[in-house]
Amino acid sequence: MTSQSDWHISSYSGSNDDCVEVKVADAGLPGVVRARDSKDTGLPEVRVRAAAWGAFVAYVSHPEV
Repeated sequence: MTSQSDWHISSYSGSNDDCVEVKVADAGLPGVVRARDSKDTGLPEVRVRAAAWGAFVAYVSHPEV
């Protein structure tokens, strides 16, 4: 069973509850990052390889993006 504390909310989420939660370490899915809607955690989650997530975060971290 997944503990809610394993998930963290994006620091870029707005104050209007448009939040994304991310889980970067999961013993059951090594090398996979999981993302979900924090408002409805019962919806399907997105799973991507950790390297792809790292590239995405690096890209969106640029001020011009």
